[in-house]
Amino acid sequence: MSKQHLMTTSEIATYLRIKERKIYDLVASNKIPCTRVTGKLLFPKPLIDLWIASETEGGGLERTERRPPIVAGSHDPLLEWALRQADSGLATLFDGSLNGLRLFLDGEALFCGLHVPDTNAAEPLGATANRHLFGAGGEAGGAAARVVLIEWARRSQGLILPKGNPKNIQSLQDLVRLQAIVRPRQPEAGSRVLLETLIMRADLKPGSVLMDKTVARSEMEAATAIADGEVDTAFGIAAVAKRFDLDFVPLVTERYDLAIDRRDYFEAPFQALLAVTRSPEFTQQAERLSGYDISGLGQIVFNG
Repeated sequence: MSKQHLMTTSEIATYLRIKERKIYDLVASNKIPCTRVTGKLLFPKPLIDLWIASETEGGGLERTERRPPIVAGSHDPLLEWALRQADSGLATLFDGSLNGLRLFLDGEALFCGLHVPDTNAAEPLGATANRHLFGAGGEAGGAAARVVLIEWARRSQGLILPKGNPKNIQSLQDLVRLQAIVRPRQPEAGSRVLLETLIMRADLKPGSVLMDKTVARSEMEAATAIADGEVDTAFGIAAVAKRFDLDFVPLVTERYDLAIDRRDYFEAPFQALLAVTRSPEFTQQAERLSGYDISGLGQIVFNG
C-alpha cells in the first residue's frame, strides 16, 4: 500500500486529534479499521475516512423518503447484465465499493455492490469480506440497523496480464522481482483494498510493488490499459480478463455482496433482479463470463 494510504499509530492519532492511547483502545475493541504488518499497526486511510463518516449522526438509513433508483458500488459484469435483463428502471453508478457504500449510507442509492476484505482478520479474505463493515464496530456504524447483506457471487481475483504473459508473471513476488508496473484502481475501490491487503499479507514492503501514476476508475479501464500495452499488469476479476482476451493469474477468491435496506429488499425493483437470477439464462451467463461461483447467491450474510 502506498504511504499516503497507510498511517501509523501516531499519524492516525494526529489525524483524528486524539491521544495514541485512545487509538490502542479502539484497536483492542475492534472499533477502528487497521491491519498488522510484521507486528506493526497500520491504518488504511480510505477505510478510516469511511469510518469517520459513518460515525456522523443522521445516517441515510434513518430517512423516510424513497431512495433514488440507483445501483452504486463496485462494478460487476454479471450484476450489470442481470440489471439489464430485469428491466426494472435502475440506473448504475459504479465507482468503487467504498464510494458506493457512502452513497448508500447517505440514502443516495437503492443498494450497492461491495467486495471489501477485512484487514483486521487473519482468516481467508473471502470469509469475512464486507460483513465487517456492518457488524459491531464496523465502518457503517449504527446506520447498519436495517441493512441486509446478500451474497451475489464468489469471484476469482488476480493479475490481468498481456496475452501470452510475456514476462511470465505468476505471483506478487514476481511483480517486485521484475519491477513490473501495475495500473492501480482508486483507493476507494474494493480491488485496490484487496490488492494492498494481499501485498501486506505477502510480507512485501510498502512501495515495493510499482504502481503507475494513472488510476483506473474501473476494471474495464484497467484491462484496457493492459490490452493497449500501457502497463505490465492490473488487478481484477477473471471475467474482465476473458472479455479482453487477456491472460489471468488467479490469486484469491472473494465474495461480492449486495447491501440493501431491508424495506427495499421486498420492493419490485430488487425482486425483479432476484427473479432474473433464478433463470437458466443467468446461470449460462455466469458460465460464459467465467470466474464466478454463484452457488451461494441469495444467502443472507448479514441482517441488521
